[in-house]
Amino acid sequence: MTGPLETGPAERYGAEAARLAASAVAERLGVTRPALGIVLGSGLGGLAEEIVDARRMPFAEVPGFPSATVVGHAGALIGGTLGGREVLALAGRFHLYEGHHAALAGFPVRVLHALGARTLFVSNAAGGIRRTFAPGDLMLIDDHLNLMFQNPLVGALQAGDVRFPDMSVAYDRGLRALLRESAAAIGVRVVEGVYAGLLGPTYETPAEVRMLDRLGADAVGMSTVPEVIVARALGMRVAGVSCITNLASGISPVPLDHAEVLETTTRVGAQFRQLVTEFVRRLD
Repeated sequence: MTGPLETGPAERYGAEAARLAASAVAERLGVTRPALGIVLGSGLGGLAEEIVDARRMPFAEVPGFPSATVVGHAGALIGGTLGGREVLALAGRFHLYEGHHAALAGFPVRVLHALGARTLFVSNAAGGIRRTFAPGDLMLIDDHLNLMFQNPLVGALQAGDVRFPDMSVAYDRGLRALLRESAAAIGVRVVEGVYAGLLGPTYETPAEVRMLDRLGADAVGMSTVPEVIVARALGMRVAGVSCITNLASGISPVPLDHAEVLETTTRVGAQFRQLVTEFVRRLD
């Protein structure tokens, strides 16, 4: 009899599945050894336009990937050159609130790793909790709270994973310093803070935002955490940026909607693209 550990999400989206997907991607996109894997969040996919000699593969054509369904997520894996370095960018991601398992949310990171990426850059749109933040701020993520209460590593240990990954410095200090240097060099203002990842798809209530504030969160969103957990289990270095698209519920009296999120990411898209390009150019 086949047991659950042989058929569960850990195996469907595990090391062997990532290897097979990576083989298909490498053949299609001509990937050699990317310096960086990039995940582009809601409304931030414009960075893909900066990638030179871009080759695209729709998510639906990557083995193991479903199609992207969220507005603001193009749903393509893009290979090419950014800042003079070979990169792979995910224009979109998979969210738990779409009904996906946490292991699938982290699966694209396994594929990036199988393709040779050893550094991961994650981005997202987030609501600002810290009262000194303003819509349009770019927040360097220095830590996160996993309030999704799901973990992509649950299940059988995958080849190459650490069983109990150390998350004490989930977001690499050296990469964060490089982001600060990159921002200063191009004159882009950045802030820093803790990202809280919640399940969604509802925005938070004012009471929930007050709770998050007391727990130490500076921004809140519905993604990113599963990707970072998988990256750390694989030994990847991680850097991340949240685009503060709005003030969270109860801090601002304005009702929240996804259109506002996309409007803000569009408005600050040029600064975001400049920051990431300069960061990639400065990578060792």
